[in-house]
Amino acid sequence: MGSAMRFVDRLSKSIAAVDSYLCVGLDPDLSRMPEGIPRTPEGVLEFNIRMIDATKDIAAAYKPNAAFYEAMGHQGVWVLEETRRAIPSDRIALLDAKRGDIGNSSQKYAEAVFDTMGFDAVTVSPYLGRESLIPFLERPDRGAFVLSRTSNPTAGEVQKAHTGGMSLYVAIANMVAEMDGVNAGLVVGATVPGAIDEVRAAAPGIPLLIPGIGAQGGELGPAVKAAAQGPVLINSSRGIIYASSGTDYADAARKAAWNLAEDMRKAR
Repeated sequence: MGSAMRFVDRLSKSIAAVDSYLCVGLDPDLSRMPEGIPRTPEGVLEFNIRMIDATKDIAAAYKPNAAFYEAMGHQGVWVLEETRRAIPSDRIALLDAKRGDIGNSSQKYAEAVFDTMGFDAVTVSPYLGRESLIPFLERPDRGAFVLSRTSNPTAGEVQKAHTGGMSLYVAIANMVAEMDGVNAGLVVGATVPGAIDEVRAAAPGIPLLIPGIGAQGGELGPAVKAAAQGPVLINSSRGIIYASSGTDYADAARKAAWNLAEDMRKAR
């Protein structure tokens, strides 16, 4: 898996290999499995593998969201581990788990994500301060994307609160920029394009994970612009994996992924 290579270098290499910032969110919902796929853990795994096979020459990264797997119980953990194994070793496997706890708990979370499950990166919450982030940032070959300004509608209730003369999400970006060694990243939603500029200004060069494109209606232009100063991953989940509910779901996912990657190149 190239563990000796710094995470930021692996990320940049993966983006360059496919000439795309695309991150495919693997958020399988049993109730939305397409025609021909059983609504079982085994069916979900088949679906995920087909999604990966259909897009592996287009996507720089894959982002399973832990909630969709945990909801299936112990079999869901198996599906998540097998899904990670199906992601090519030269692509970034990013677990969207939003972990963050006191130091010793975060240490175990980091071991679970990086050692037990073998993911390259994870999303983390900064609410408990630097102590909660350090275990994820101690490994130069693994990445941690810290929540800054997320794409959901109510995020501003907390993230726009002012502290020290600035919004909390900007203060978080400043904190992460101060902490950064070689593997910290930030999450900033495409649904708030002005925030992308603010976060990029606070943390130039740091990788950004930008969700909210597609079903959430985020703007592509500001997200692509941010790539001029550092690596970005632009995530789309439902817009790709649910592009069709018929037996052509894999072909439809590939087409949706290709079109989005092309739109990124045009915006660049």
